[in-house]
Amino acid sequence: MRTSQVQTSEGRIGPEGSVAALTMTNGPKRISQPFLEEFLLCLRWRPRQAMAALYWLVTRRVVRAGNTLRRDSGRAPYAYRLWRKRVERPRVTRLPAAGLASGKPGHPRFTVILTSDGQAAADHASSIASVRAQTCGDWELLVRATTEVGGAMPPGIRPIEAPADPAGFIAAAIEAARGEWIVWLRAGDLLPPWALQQYAASAQAQPDVAMLFGDQDRMDPTGRRTGPWFKPQWNREMVLAQDYVSAAAAMRTAETRRALAELGVAAVSPYALMLTAAAAMAHPPAHVRQIQLHARGEDDDATRAMRLETVRRHLDGQGCAVTAGPFGTLRIDWPLPPDRPHVSIIVPTRDRVALVRTCVDSVIAKTGYPNFDVIIVDNGSVEPETARYFADVARNPRVRVLPCPGPFNFAAINNAAAHAATGAYLCFLNNDTEVIDADWLDALLRQAARPETGAAGAMLLYGDGTIQHAGVVIGLGGAAGHAHRNLAPDDPGYFAQAHVQREVSAVTAACLLVRKDRFLAVGGFDEGAFAVAYNDVDLCLRLQAAGWRNVFVPQARLYHHESKSRGNDLAPAHRERYLAELAALQDRWGTRTYLDPLHHADLDARDEAYAISFEDRSS
Repeated sequence: MRTSQVQTSEGRIGPEGSVAALTMTNGPKRISQPFLEEFLLCLRWRPRQAMAALYWLVTRRVVRAGNTLRRDSGRAPYAYRLWRKRVERPRVTRLPAAGLASGKPGHPRFTVILTSDGQAAADHASSIASVRAQTCGDWELLVRATTEVGGAMPPGIRPIEAPADPAGFIAAAIEAARGEWIVWLRAGDLLPPWALQQYAASAQAQPDVAMLFGDQDRMDPTGRRTGPWFKPQWNREMVLAQDYVSAAAAMRTAETRRALAELGVAAVSPYALMLTAAAAMAHPPAHVRQIQLHARGEDDDATRAMRLETVRRHLDGQGCAVTAGPFGTLRIDWPLPPDRPHVSIIVPTRDRVALVRTCVDSVIAKTGYPNFDVIIVDNGSVEPETARYFADVARNPRVRVLPCPGPFNFAAINNAAAHAATGAYLCFLNNDTEVIDADWLDALLRQAARPETGAAGAMLLYGDGTIQHAGVVIGLGGAAGHAHRNLAPDDPGYFAQAHVQREVSAVTAACLLVRKDRFLAVGGFDEGAFAVAYNDVDLCLRLQAAGWRNVFVPQARLYHHESKSRGNDLAPAHRERYLAELAALQDRWGTRTYLDPLHHADLDARDEAYAISFEDRSS
């Protein structure tokens, strides 16, 4: 008997007859095509996992079969191919066509500017071909007059006479633009066919927005799409540390020209124009949840140096130090307040003297910031060794022990200490942390002292140096989770996001710095609903709702021996309390279905490592 072949985007995978067991035998219903596709793909990558899923399926435990099959599948080699088929293709098909045809009222016109830093003629040709293939017809393409296009200049392409330097060409092209929107395209990079149509739809849906930016991926030399970068919404901190916007962006021409006039021709680049224009916009740039660029070129040393100088100019006069950071990023150190305000460091504990001694002694010995005190909050310690340590450490004029007896309630203990603290800033610090670098508190204060900041949180590491906390994503696991958990310190992870300062929805109170008046203004920790778990997430979301931003600060690094004092939330003694706190978080903040705008809805909500999701969650 002839066996048919299952076809995928990269060719034939295997005979359908070899997986005949996927057909339900006790009824007419066959297994769904999506399950079949995932099974065949997983069979090549994780055969044991695929066969386990098949076992659960044929024994009619369908939910367990699906969960087993999808475990780790978002990080599989085939994940992006499957996402394009299941999510991208239907999304592109749904793009509105009505009102987007060339010349119709309200339809935006685009000027695509092809920039070049000496790329080959073939790179220019491929970029030009991608513009000519656009499904949205109202565009013009501006190229340098010397660009080779292989014969007569095709319709829609205008050559621009301009100085030889890239900045001079960009300035001349901006002045010559006839469209209402400008789209940057680096020679060698490609616009997907729907890019301008998607920008047009987004512009019409958000008429007050003056800048749009999309997601992007890479096109390898064989033409295969890889490495999707699913980006957060506009993030004022992150865009200074890494240019995640300008390569796949559209800017209103009027705003671009104003930015050009402010910068001057010599300082012009798409990144500089984007930063300058965004700073003056009444509405933040809007994220377009679609792959809007296939990048081919890699950033070189000259590009990284240009970004460094661009950010230095952009922040000139604000007292910032801008230096090269890890993995091609930038480190921005905002100025410390000139009066060096007092910081109260709050360390709750109940016995566990070895932990609290390591924590407090490291704070005292290693902290370079001069104006701080330590409040050890004693939640009913009974061990003689603990009492001896408290008596000894309290001889230091910077340290006091605050008795706070009663049942363990992390939120109430910290609230009590916050009210007793004399510092203008409160640093909540777990007793199982350990200071690594002398400038950890300086780094946190540089962010927490800014007018727009609510909470600033540190990078926390396990004892082996892997990451325990690099910001909190709301909605992971139906609640909240730590992004980048277990990432090695020499691993860039997901586009180096673990290593750059950026706005996040929440940070952990294992090391959190906040102005005391802002902490009190939102009511402190909620000791009724969140006695132990999620009180920090709830606090950060209330700070965010009050108009402040929460910032992850990777320059502040501490070790964290996670929850050694508290114990396992899911242990029988704690389970009921934890489930009640989880339900409270889900009910108050809707975290069962929450789409964190500073993460991405196309990343798996069950995974802390930025795995791809095959579910098209509505934005």
